[in-house]
Amino acid sequence: MGYTETKLEGRNPVIEAYRSGKTIDKLYVLDGCKDGPVRTILREARRQKTIVRFVDKERLDQMSETHHHQGVIAVAAAYDYSDVDTMLARAKEKGQAPFLFILDGIEDPHNLGAIIRTANLAGAHGVIIPKNRAVGLTATVARASAGALNYTPVAKVTNIGKTIDELKKEGLWFVCADMEGQSMYKLDLKGPVGLVIGSEGEGVSRLVRDKCDFTASIPMFGDIDSLNASVAAGVLAYEIVRQRISG
Repeated sequence: MGYTETKLEGRNPVIEAYRSGKTIDKLYVLDGCKDGPVRTILREARRQKTIVRFVDKERLDQMSETHHHQGVIAVAAAYDYSDVDTMLARAKEKGQAPFLFILDGIEDPHNLGAIIRTANLAGAHGVIIPKNRAVGLTATVARASAGALNYTPVAKVTNIGKTIDELKKEGLWFVCADMEGQSMYKLDLKGPVGLVIGSEGEGVSRLVRDKCDFTASIPMFGDIDSLNASVAAGVLAYEIVRQRISG
């Protein structure tokens, strides 16, 4: 399967992308540029809550593939984002307890793609990612998901902690991956659950970890002390699967 280019360069292409409703993950603007078209773009960026980075011309020139960026480069999502309500509705339609992945700052697109693939195969109803300090749905993520992005809804939220609080009101409880947690084999992981996976380097942030009901560790017996984020997600997800199908 092929994926379209997700980088938009030039003022008119970026304005038209916003007006057509395309999701823009990040916007790079030449620092100090404030003419009419750029102000229009920034107004649309604020309305859609796009992450905006003001950079120098050298940075834009390095990013540019067309060499006609006109001081503006936008990185658009390769796929449209879903929302959390859609994920809960999917679970209800299937007569299943909700099972969601919550990713706290995954920055590697290959990891995100692999996790989306795992979420699909494990029967999760969706994946939630943060708006800031995390990779979005780029073409690399789509390729790494091996087609799973066509079937697995991904929602982007402003605040992971607040989203967890809202989902708790819907009956979900949350378990996060943490090396200092209790062995996953000793936890009851059945029912409506959110699996929280942290960033590649820092793990789950303290604020998000404090929102979780349990912390789960994966038993390890080798000479190194941690797993890749996508591998850890897979191991924990399939312990949840095992418990769900065993009753």
